[in-house]
Amino acid sequence: MRVLIIEDDRILSAQLKEGLERERFTVDAALTGEDGSYLGMQECYDAIVLDLGLPDRDGLDILKQWRRADQKTPVLILTARGDWHAKVTGLNAGADDYLVKPFVIAEVAARLRALIRRSHGQASPILRHGGLELDPAAAEARRDGQPIRLTAQEFKTLACLMRRAGNIVSQAELTEALYAQDFDRDSNTIEVFIARLRRKLGADAIETVRGLGYRLASP
Repeated sequence: MRVLIIEDDRILSAQLKEGLERERFTVDAALTGEDGSYLGMQECYDAIVLDLGLPDRDGLDILKQWRRADQKTPVLILTARGDWHAKVTGLNAGADDYLVKPFVIAEVAARLRALIRRSHGQASPILRHGGLELDPAAAEARRDGQPIRLTAQEFKTLACLMRRAGNIVSQAELTEALYAQDFDRDSNTIEVFIARLRRKLGADAIETVRGLGYRLASP
């Protein structure tokens, strides 16, 4: 599960990132509203943690901009603004949940998992596409009920494609989905992972859309 943290406090951002990674999330962090706004629109995230009190842009304005652009990624607001009016304003702007500082990392993780489950319309965060099933929480993959052995990078590549099933996912998006992992970011890296997945899933499982990226084949 890949999440974005938009928080200008460097210490708090680092603590959140470290804590969520211990909870088995892949985490990107932005320290400014501009950077966070761009990443939230362009990258493939399962959920976003958004601070409202950013120095360069108001978090609510960023949230409203995303929703106007039909960006549906679940958003958890983290803020020091704890009064009921601020909560209502945030939820009305399009937030999916609201947590007041100070907080416990375990609760942030639990709320993010709940948001991701709801966004997939499932009681559990399992991704499905035809006979493929991916369980991000357990890091398990199955095809027609049979387990598939995937490396961590292959799993994350397939997860990003499954979350965007029916859409083209660019090589740049796939690279960023793996950004938190230490691996060679050579331009051929994603092609290697795609080739490995095709060997395990079938040559026609992933389509190459020339000049644009990759897309899961229709079930």
